[in-house]
Order: sequence, then structure tokens, then C-alpha cells
Amino acid sequence: MTVRLYDSKAQALRDFVPLREGRVGMYVCGPTVQSSPHIGHLRSALVYDILRRWLSYRGFDVDFVRNVTDIDDKILAASAEEAEAGDGRTEQWWALAYRVELEFTAAYGLLGILAPTYEPRATASVQQMQQLIARLIERGHAYPAPDASGDVYFDTANWHAYGELTRQSRDHMEAAADADPRGKRDPRDFALWKGRKESEPESASWPSPWGDGRPGWHIECSAMATRYLGAEFDIHGGGLDLRFPHHENELAQSTAAGDAYARYWVHNGLVNVGGQKMSKSLGNSVYAGELLGLASPLAVRYLLGAAHYRSTLDYSPNSLAEAEAAVDRIRTFLERVERRLAGTRFAGVGSPLIPDAFAAAMDDDLGVPQALAVLHDTARAGNQALDDEELHDAAAMHGQVVAMVEVLGIDPRDPHWAPADAGPAASALDALVTRLIEDRQAARAAKDFPVADRIRAELSAAGITIEDSQTGTHWSLGS
Repeated sequence: MTVRLYDSKAQALRDFVPLREGRVGMYVCGPTVQSSPHIGHLRSALVYDILRRWLSYRGFDVDFVRNVTDIDDKILAASAEEAEAGDGRTEQWWALAYRVELEFTAAYGLLGILAPTYEPRATASVQQMQQLIARLIERGHAYPAPDASGDVYFDTANWHAYGELTRQSRDHMEAAADADPRGKRDPRDFALWKGRKESEPESASWPSPWGDGRPGWHIECSAMATRYLGAEFDIHGGGLDLRFPHHENELAQSTAAGDAYARYWVHNGLVNVGGQKMSKSLGNSVYAGELLGLASPLAVRYLLGAAHYRSTLDYSPNSLAEAEAAVDRIRTFLERVERRLAGTRFAGVGSPLIPDAFAAAMDDDLGVPQALAVLHDTARAGNQALDDEELHDAAAMHGQVVAMVEVLGIDPRDPHWAPADAGPAASALDALVTRLIEDRQAARAAKDFPVADRIRAELSAAGITIEDSQTGTHWSLGS
């Protein structure tokens, strides 16, 4: 099967044909590290982690670049707000950016999101940004402000293709609000370089041919993408909210400079909370720390990846409970088969094999919801095969489930998902439940069935499921 992706620029599904056979260059807009990560950041990072994993499964070597925007108006503003708060902290803007970056890295790690091949910071690529700006000026597509402010702008009227990503007419666009309009020829022109203002710290500026200053937001990604992936690469990803103006401006400045840039533009949907758009003004933001305190990281990963990547994900606490139940069903199936087949000729029979229906769903624009349906159907069929003592079939379905959860990054047996502090608590719970199971077995042996039933009911009320099998009685949390 051929992998197909929805290209936002073409506004159509396209067969994925890489620039170089067997290799994929993918650039994803990473965080602007001015504040703690929220559920939207996690969802976006997870979408491209799943895409990367699937392309790797399909045999591609993936060069995956996710940047860190560590110099930006928002970072300077956040640093200034902290200073004005008067809480005793004297944190520099760059220290704030690094502290928040570490929060993102930790959250990504908890969710099992693979580390990028390269993770460039904007502050380490200023030279490449200045070179790109100089090329744009030389080609007549950018101009320094005439007021000696040090600002440099992209001339939107001078680039015939401006608006092609979002299919907008320049005449209907609003003014670019990313910079002071003091030296603009047109309000829609956007900043490539921002001259330093007296109110800004000296450390947040770099020398340039146009005066001391710092890069505009859009030029950062263009420079970093081409530095690490070349003038033309395969996939550019990011949240739907970045299509305009950020990605529109990236495309314009890169192609105006003579770079072919991205061949496919992929955008993930946003996150609603309780049916409302998540926003700081509404006060309904769900931050990573809060989310990961409500459920296991595995359940959070399952939840954030379960909807189709282009759809809006509507989050509620109930959805976390459903995700916990879903991953527990997978875990219970795998453990149940492994216990039953241990010591039999069927142990290890089921080799990891992706079912055709799962592969077809993933190839079709990363259809994770349909792929998860195949996963759960296979687990249900495997449980039935086990009940019917069809051990060969159970082993085969175990192998299929293993292959599917591994490629999605949700294998509950992976040591990554073991709680770091679960050792003593887990041992204590196991000892208590094992003692109750032994009491139940003794009651059944004495034909005291009311006592045996009462023990089973008490365990069930506590959320513990017990299973009687030929290999003994086993217990698990959940249904």
C-alpha cells in the first residue's frame, strides 16, 4: 500500500512520494518556550511521533527535526511579567526559556514521544537567518526600514505567490501584527529582523548588517528547516493554528529566496475543553502537569492519539477514564494469553504481524481511529479464542496485537510505562489480593460458596477482576 497524506497546500489527499528514495525529511514546528506545555502542545507532538513511527515501519529512514523557539516577543514579555510580579525572582529571559524547554522535554519523555533527530534552538541559528534575510533583500523581496530602526520586512506585494498556502487573496488579509509598523511599506508586510528597542535587554539582540536586533518568528523556522534538511524536504508539520500567518509566511520567504521548501504540508487539529476552544482568556487551559496527574502517561498518550489527527479533539476528564479502560483491556489480553500459553507448544507462536486492515487504515492519512478499532477487535477475538481453547489462534492474535501497540507506541508491557514509584505499593497490593484469593480458594475447597462469592464481590467492588484458569487464579485492575 502507498502512504497517503492530506496536503494542506493542495487541500487534497496525495500519495506520499519522498524526495529521496527510502528517506524522509520532516520538520515540525516545536514549542515557543514562554510558558508550561498544555494539552494542545502534547497532542501536536504526539501526532507527528505517530506519523514518524508509521513511516519508519513502512521502511523509511526518517530525519525528524523539531525546533525550539527560544527567542521571541512572547518569551521577552513573559520574562518581563515575572520581573514585574515582584516575587523575588530575577530570572533572565534565556533562563526562563531553558526552564520551560525542560518542562516540554520531560512531558514528551513521559508520553514516550521519540527524541528528534535534531532539535535546534533558534538562538543557535541566527547566522543562517541573517543569510536568508540578505538573500531576500538581494532578490528584491525584502527591505530594511528607511527610519534606521534596524527593522527588516518581507515585501508581500512583491511576491506573486503570497497567500498560496491558505488560498487567500492578499487584498483580504489583515495587517501583520508581529512588529511595529513604523517602517513598513504596507501593513501586511511582516518582520524578518527586529531592531532592538531600549526597553529590551541587551542580551536579546545580535549584531547584523541592519543594526543590532533579533529575528522575527517566521524567519526562524525557514532557516532551521533548510539548515538541517536542505532547501527542499518532504514534510512540514504543525498545528492548524500555525497555517496563517506563520506557515504562510515561512513558505513565502523561503520560496522567494529560491528554496523549493516543503513538498507536503500537514496540520493537526486543535483541542477543545468541554466543548469550548481552549484559550488563556477563558481560563480553561489544561496543562501537562495537571493532565499527567489525572491518569497514567500511557492513558494520556492513548487519549491524545485516538482521534484522527486532523479532527478537533474534545477533552473531558471522562475521556481519560475511557482511555485508562482501553489500555487496561489491551494489557489484560496480552497478559492473559502469555499466562495461558506459558509452557505449551504455542508459546511464542504468534509472531508480531501487522494486520492488513490496520495497515490500510494507517496508510490512509494516518487513520488511527480505524486502526484502533482493528486492534480492539483483534484483542476481543483473541480472548474468545482463549475461552474456546483455540490456543494457536490466540497466539497469532497476541502477535498481531503486540505489533500494533508497538508501532503506535502504546505497548503496556513496555518498561517505560511502569510507574517509577509503584514498587512498594504494587507489592503491598499484590500481597493483599493474593491473600484474599487464597482465602477464596480455601472456601471453595470447603464448599463454602457464599464466602467464596463474597470475596469475589469485594474484590470486584474494589476494581479488581479475578480470572480462574487452568494455570490458577489471576487478578488485574479494571475490567
